[in-house]
Amino acid sequence: MPDSIINSPDALLQAYSGKVRVRVGGLLLRDGAMLLASHRGLLPQGAPFWSPPGGGWQFGESIRQALVREFKEETGLAVRVGRFLHLHEFCRDELQALELFFEVLADDASPPALGHDPEHAPDQQILTELAWFSPRQLQQLPPAQVHPTLRHVLSPDDIFVPQVNFAQ
Repeated sequence: MPDSIINSPDALLQAYSGKVRVRVGGLLLRDGAMLLASHRGLLPQGAPFWSPPGGGWQFGESIRQALVREFKEETGLAVRVGRFLHLHEFCRDELQALELFFEVLADDASPPALGHDPEHAPDQQILTELAWFSPRQLQQLPPAQVHPTLRHVLSPDDIFVPQVNFAQ
């Protein structure tokens, strides 16, 4: 099968399409910037979609255990889970998820390293990059490229005000 078909957005997202997922995400701040992961396949023309590291909650683990595992898989960082911050209903095309966002604290100051999604083969990874963004940098990105919970963040303090966002 040609790479263009294997790596098409529809093929990349097939594992998540048509299912309701529960996702956990972690908001890690350092020096006023938050760590975000770029995902491919969610937007047209290959544009990146930036969101907090995280992923699916698996049977048999607590939500906090899921977040520690997902953060380690995606960033290589060992974290402790802090306060619950946001509940968000994500709904776009064939994707639907209930997302729970928590504050996370890194156990050390190690730099993050791009990890992987075990649900995908090495040549079909959705994660493409990790980067630190200040609120000002987030505002300079096209809104569609930023997770909805982060689109109107004006300061790091805005991140840590609990919110509930339901799709309309």
